[in-house]
Amino acid sequence: MEVPKDFKTALKNASNIIITTHKSPDGDAIGSSLALYNMLIQKGFNASVIVPDKFPDFISWMSNANSIVVQEDDENKAKELVDKADIIFCLDFNALHRIDTLGDWVGEKAEYKVMIDHHQSPDDFADWMISDTGKSSTCEMIYDFFALLDWKNDITPEIGECIYCGIMTDTGSFRFPSTTSETHDIIADLIRRGVDNSGVHQKVNDSNTISRIQILGKCLNHMEFVQEAHTTIFSVALDDFENFNLKKGDTEGIVNYGLSIGEVLVSVMFKEDVDKVKISFRSKGEFNVNEFARKYFNGGGHKNAAGGISTESLDDTINTFKKHIKNEMDSFLAD
Repeated sequence: MEVPKDFKTALKNASNIIITTHKSPDGDAIGSSLALYNMLIQKGFNASVIVPDKFPDFISWMSNANSIVVQEDDENKAKELVDKADIIFCLDFNALHRIDTLGDWVGEKAEYKVMIDHHQSPDDFADWMISDTGKSSTCEMIYDFFALLDWKNDITPEIGECIYCGIMTDTGSFRFPSTTSETHDIIADLIRRGVDNSGVHQKVNDSNTISRIQILGKCLNHMEFVQEAHTTIFSVALDDFENFNLKKGDTEGIVNYGLSIGEVLVSVMFKEDVDKVKISFRSKGEFNVNEFARKYFNGGGHKNAAGGISTESLDDTINTFKKHIKNEMDSFLAD
């Protein structure tokens, strides 16, 4: 891959750069955004990171996380930054609706846009689209992006920890099939550059709150196993958020517990919101939850990890899911 001439020109002339990522940002979204932000600042650029909504506390330790502008908290500042932008980096999403109303502002801008993402079926909205579904994470792609720009040797331990965090969280601590030998090569290089890999794991995984442990216990205690569909179901109702005093990220990762059961192929988490139900799909092996989420729940993502949404009630959504997963699993197992 070569760096486009128009990007070089845009970067050379850029006075203001913004970086944005998807709604409900996770470790890969925040990690890739802050890795790029910290590199750009180090290179003397004026840059800002804007996210649509709050991100979990367990990824708020990364360098300059406190500089991130949260759109839902400060609409005026977010809009002002987008209006002034000469370059817009779109990280870890491939369609403007993934950044909610922020996508309307970004879509209206004629200024240079760069998309760096590893999800399937990208929309054509950027001037430079870097899309690779074979990559473990957007953070892995940011590392490659730095190498492409001859910035790899400028990766500091702080920048490297952002990259490490995103790769680690998006690969399930390097256990998902998306983890490749190239992924491990990058991790080895980051450790050589001073990244405290054990420290990153501790900051992400050993910073639980009482509320997170309590909701985990409730979810595990009330887990439903749909035997004929080899599927586990977890759910969090709207009143659970108040009863357990839940914060952003407290339910993160719970869905993965279902996959630890030997005979389970699919695990799903349903989270009730005021006017919708958010759904997280996980699978192991060849069952494609990306296709399932796209087909039935207006969602998508990766083969083994995807998201979706429903406007039915929580109970109706779960019943609809059961019907579809039984049919799809029957077909899958018959092949």
